[in-house]
Amino acid sequence: MHPNHSRLGIVLTTVMLVLLGTSVTIACTNFLVTRGASADSSCFITYTCDGEFHPHLEYTPAADHEPGDAIEIRDWGGKLKGKIAQAPHTYAVVGLMNEHQLGFGETTFGGRKELENPSGIIRYWDLMGFTLQRAKTAREAIKVIGDLVAEYGYGDEGESFSLSDPREVWYMEIAGTGPGGKGAVWVALRVPDGYVCAHANKSRIGEFPMNDPKTCLHSPNVVSFAVEKGYYDPKSGKPFRFCDAYCPPQPKDLRYCETRVWSIFRRCAPSQNFSTEYNRGIAGVDPYPLWIKPDKKIALADVMNIMRDHYEGTPFDLTKGLDAGPFGSPNHCRPMTWQVDSVDYGWERAISTPQTAFSFICQSRDWLPNPIGGVYWYGLDDTYFTVWAPLYCGINSVPVSYTVGSLGQFSWESGWWVVNFVANYANLKYSYMKNDITKVRDQLENDFLAMQPVIEKASLELGKTDQALMKRYLTDYSVSHAEDVIKQYRTLGEFLICKYNDGYVKDSTGRPREVGYPESWLRDVIQLRPDQFKIPVWTSDSVAAKPAN
Repeated sequence: MHPNHSRLGIVLTTVMLVLLGTSVTIACTNFLVTRGASADSSCFITYTCDGEFHPHLEYTPAADHEPGDAIEIRDWGGKLKGKIAQAPHTYAVVGLMNEHQLGFGETTFGGRKELENPSGIIRYWDLMGFTLQRAKTAREAIKVIGDLVAEYGYGDEGESFSLSDPREVWYMEIAGTGPGGKGAVWVALRVPDGYVCAHANKSRIGEFPMNDPKTCLHSPNVVSFAVEKGYYDPKSGKPFRFCDAYCPPQPKDLRYCETRVWSIFRRCAPSQNFSTEYNRGIAGVDPYPLWIKPDKKIALADVMNIMRDHYEGTPFDLTKGLDAGPFGSPNHCRPMTWQVDSVDYGWERAISTPQTAFSFICQSRDWLPNPIGGVYWYGLDDTYFTVWAPLYCGINSVPVSYTVGSLGQFSWESGWWVVNFVANYANLKYSYMKNDITKVRDQLENDFLAMQPVIEKASLELGKTDQALMKRYLTDYSVSHAEDVIKQYRTLGEFLICKYNDGYVKDSTGRPREVGYPESWLRDVIQLRPDQFKIPVWTSDSVAAKPAN
C-alpha cells in the first residue's frame, strides 16, 4: 500500500471489499435532527451500516503532508485506478466523525444502472473518508465532495448523504454520469432548523430551489444532464424532480425503503397521522415530505429509541403474527423477498435489523469546544440490542475490542462478536431474553446519559489550563467505558446460555422450569394440523377388555 494512502480510506475500502465479495444487499437508515428540533439544541445524524461484515472502528490522527503527496486508488484486483492529490493538512477522524464535529452518514439508493461509471476513480466510501479529513463544516463538506468528483470522476451507484456540524444539518444526493462521463450530478439541501429528515435507500429529493445557495447547493449539470439523457422534458410543464429523474420509484422499493421513513415520521409527529398508502406502493399517492416538524423536541434518548424500531404497535409490527414465531422475534432470515406459486412476497424491512454491522449517532453542539461538543455514539450489531457508547471526537485512541476480529472466526475478544452473540442467542426465546438484555442495555446507556454533563463539566475545567490533559481524560473515559460495555455483554452472554438451556428457563433459584409456548401460537399450530397433536380421550367403554379368542 502506498505510504501516503489515507488510513481511513484503507479501512473503508477494506470494509467494502468484504461487502462486495458477498451477495449481501447493503441497506442503511439515516435519521437527521436539526438543533431547533432537538431538546438540547444538539444536531444529530444517525447511520445504520447494514450488511453482513465485521466492522473495525478506526481512529485517524491529524497529519501534515508534503507538496506532491498523493493517495493511490486501486480496484478490487489491486490495479491502480488513479491518484488523488493529498491535502496539505488532514483532520483527525474517529469512525465517521472528525475533530470539528462534522459527521457523515449515507444510504445507497442505486438509481439508474446506466449512470454508473467504471472509470470514475472515487467511490462513496472514498468521498466519506476524504471529506472528513478535509472539511470543517457540512457546507464545506459539500464543496469538497463536489470538487473531488468533478476532478476525479464518481464511480459508484446513487447515494444519499447525511452531513452535520454544530449548527447545520444537510441532506445530499449524488449519481454518476455513465461510462466515460465526467463528474457527477448532485444536489444538497439544508434541513430547515426545527425540522427532522430521514432517508433509507431511496432517493427522496424532489423539487429544489435552483438559485438559493443559502439552503441549496447543486452541480451545474443537474438538470441539463437529465434533459440530455431523456429523463426530463422541460416542455412537459412539470417541475424537475431529482428523485424522479435519477431514481424512478418502484413499488417494492417503496415498501422496502419508505416504510422506514414513514415509521420515523409517525413517531416524531403522530399528530400528522401519516398515511401508509405511499409506502405500500399505491399508485398516484403523494410521497412523504422531505422533512417534517416534530410534535415535540427530540432528546438523544428519543433518537436511540427511534433507531430501534420494529414497527411496534402498527399493522406492520414484526413482533406479531405467525412469522414472528412462538416468542415474537422481529428478525427474519434473508432474502427479504420470495415467491410462492409464482406470486412475489416480501418481509417488512424494519429500521432495526439483525444484519446491522455497526451504527452511530453523531451529536454536535456549538456551545462547547469541539473536542467535547462532538460525541460519536457508536454501537455494534443489531441496534435493538446494541449499546451506543460515547466516543468524544477529541479522543486520540479507540477501544481495542472494537478494532479486532473477523467474520470468519468467533472470538470473545471481538466486541462485534460479543454483541452479535447476545443478539443472535435471543432468537431462541426472544420475548423472554429481550427483557434480560434490555435491562443491561438500558442501565449502561442511562448511566452514560447521566454522566455526560459531569464528564463534560470536568473536561471544560481541565481544558482551561491543559488541552492535552483534557483530551487524555476524554480518551480514558471513552475507551474504558466502551470496553466495559463489551465486558458486561460477555457476562450477559454467558448468563443467557445458562438461564436458557435445552428449552427450559431457570427461575430465580436456578431451577429449570418448563415454560412452553404462548397459547396464541399453539392455536395456530392446531389450526394447521388439527389432528396430529390431539390426544384421544378414553372412556370406560373404549378401554373395556376385549373378549378372548
